[in-house]
Amino acid sequence: MKIVARNKKANYEYFLLDKYEAGIVLTGTEIKSVVDGKVSLTDSYVTIDGTNATILGMHIARYENGNIWNHEEKRPRNLLLHKKEILKISQKLKDSGITLIPVCLYIANNGKAKLEIAIAKGKHNYDKRESIKKRDIERNVREERW
Repeated sequence: MKIVARNKKANYEYFLLDKYEAGIVLTGTEIKSVVDGKVSLTDSYVTIDGTNATILGMHIARYENGNIWNHEEKRPRNLLLHKKEILKISQKLKDSGITLIPVCLYIANNGKAKLEIAIAKGKHNYDKRESIKKRDIERNVREERW
């Protein structure tokens, strides 16, 4: 498994409640850019319309060796989830303050691009300060061990 991109703000800005693995529908030049690691997940989110899950705002850079059939960089892309998973997620999204965000994009061992998405609840400023304190304490403990 090769991790291509991470959403670093996800753990800082949200409480991650449940995680799911989804396939992603890509064209030929998109998968080549993904393998090269030219992907950004910041400011992207997932919407569910009926039985379709779509990621919006994900930036995949244009493939350098592509020609006139190169892809659009920020187009909406469909996600591949089971119908039961989509129904379960849509039930949880009905609560206020709950959103669906991408956490990590990786290439699985079989060569397919997979997206890890999470049901998330936004943090308040005081929660973010607590996260910073915990991170600093853990960093200091690790440094003292060495």
